[in-house]
Amino acid sequence: MAEKLEISRRDFLNGVALSLAAGTSLSPFEVLAQANGASAYYPPLLTGLRGSHAGSFEIAHAVAMAGAKFASPDEQTDTTYDLVVVGGGISGLAAAYIYLQQAGTGKKVLVIDNHDDFGGHAKRNEFDVDGQEMIAYGGSQSLESPGQYSKQSAQLLRDVGIEVDRFYDYFDRDYFQRKGLGPAIYFSREEYGKDLTLPNVMGDFRDEFDSTDLKKVIETYPISEASKASLAALMQSEEDYLAGMSNNDKIELLRSISYTDFLRDHIGVTEEVVTIVRDRVNGYWGFGLDALSALEGWRMEQPGTRGLGLQLDQDSLWSSEEPYIFHFPDGNAGVARALVRAMIPDALPGTSMPELALGKVDYSRLDRASNGVKVRLNSTAVDVRHTPDQAHVDVTYIRNGRPERVRGRHAVMACNNAIIPHIVAEVSADQREAIEYAQKTPLVYISIAIRNWRAMAELGCNNIYIPKPSLMYAVGLDFPVSIGDYTYTSGPDQPAVLHGTFLPTTPDQGLTQKEQCRLGQKRIFEMSFDDYESRIIRQLEGALGGAGFDVERDIAALTVNRWPHGYAYEYNDLFEPPDFGPENGPHIAGRAQIGRISVANADSSAYAYVDGAIDAAWRAVNEQMNL
Repeated sequence: MAEKLEISRRDFLNGVALSLAAGTSLSPFEVLAQANGASAYYPPLLTGLRGSHAGSFEIAHAVAMAGAKFASPDEQTDTTYDLVVVGGGISGLAAAYIYLQQAGTGKKVLVIDNHDDFGGHAKRNEFDVDGQEMIAYGGSQSLESPGQYSKQSAQLLRDVGIEVDRFYDYFDRDYFQRKGLGPAIYFSREEYGKDLTLPNVMGDFRDEFDSTDLKKVIETYPISEASKASLAALMQSEEDYLAGMSNNDKIELLRSISYTDFLRDHIGVTEEVVTIVRDRVNGYWGFGLDALSALEGWRMEQPGTRGLGLQLDQDSLWSSEEPYIFHFPDGNAGVARALVRAMIPDALPGTSMPELALGKVDYSRLDRASNGVKVRLNSTAVDVRHTPDQAHVDVTYIRNGRPERVRGRHAVMACNNAIIPHIVAEVSADQREAIEYAQKTPLVYISIAIRNWRAMAELGCNNIYIPKPSLMYAVGLDFPVSIGDYTYTSGPDQPAVLHGTFLPTTPDQGLTQKEQCRLGQKRIFEMSFDDYESRIIRQLEGALGGAGFDVERDIAALTVNRWPHGYAYEYNDLFEPPDFGPENGPHIAGRAQIGRISVANADSSAYAYVDGAIDAAWRAVNEQMNL
């Protein structure tokens, strides 16, 4: 079994040279560029270990975990700006854009970010597969139900040239059906004795298996006879397992127990079936159904809840009439690129959505002295405080190993919320406590460029769910999106991108979601690129090897987007009051304005979606405009 791909020396450079970047004054890109003799700065083409890459987090961790202090320069190292934004993700870029709209022309704005690329979690991955350009998303995925956005968020998308209705043309919703592809499940030999990839009777993320042969398929699964019968009964059940209870009593019970305990204690499925079902929607919350209430299981239309007959003000999570199609080839990096293009037009030419997807950012134009808006990368903020006269905010950051200081009339903190108490001197004890209540959810998005997908066609699958995973819990063909001259793979002999998801959970050990997330953060920080690569190879060999997939021949490139601080924290009714949500909860106190400093990020909305980030930016800018 191959444990490391002989793709090129790129793997050595990404696995070793980038890990050395943290001990130098150079960014990871600059280390790699020196090793390759490259001159053009273009982060989307970097492969290996990305996301929270080496060089992006070490300074922040030193400040937050070890109390490190950095002396601020006596003199400013840059001019005074009207607005300084800390954090170049969608919320930070949106704050800069909204400020320009409201404050008028001629204003100077600086956006600083600790990563080597803008966009935050909206990460773009690019590959050259035998001369063919492939684009993938390495983070924030899609615009979820844009028809339900606030008028401010919806207007911002229009203002930067994103017409969401165009996705009805770009996204080929019938593609997989036409190709005869459906959901599969992979049972690994390590956990089930033999590598088997079979039809998935539980369906993919939202849809159940559409087959009259459900029992026949389950008979092929490598599980006990009792579990086969239990799974078949569960998938077909419309029984009310809480019959005789009032509607309110049902709701209270379901809110007080996990969905997996509901399966065990009220339906009586086997433990083997609990394990198979538990992780099927991991990608939605970032952890499994063992840490979500049975009521949330009902909202997510999980097996065994169909017959409960609940009367609840909330609809199913899938009740929106909008399809899940609002997706650029690079995910929401397309939104970040649209914002940058609107503010620095010559950095990304064009005005259309296809040009957003295919255009190449000229990174040398992001931080020119002549810009009204500057986006400054590889810069980690370490101290943010008002000047003694309260008329400005001084922001000290580390770039190329040296402290620099800039001043702004206003500041917006659009970075990871958890770092704010450590770098903003005036955060109160109460606000700090409110911020620390939340726990971001770690995850890893894996982009695998392959030369063909014949094995997927042979198996008749477009995505594969993996119970009891060694790493990825799901892997499959990327979304079928064609935009302008960028076309989705036309057939199994063409290159494609597989998207894999790893959620570092610790299920069924009695741990809360926060406890699992803290352990998961530590786990993915400790894993090397080689750790990821060897497990990815093994899973792909096991799942696809029997259908002719050869990892050495067929994998062209691999990018592991690691996000230890991933999804913004959302309230979970298994552990928290039912009235906690975007409109109520500790995050309200956590985002309190501090004079000329406001907070804008999805964390401050308690809502891990693009509109949560944009709405936060709108609120923060308006706080500052009302001073």
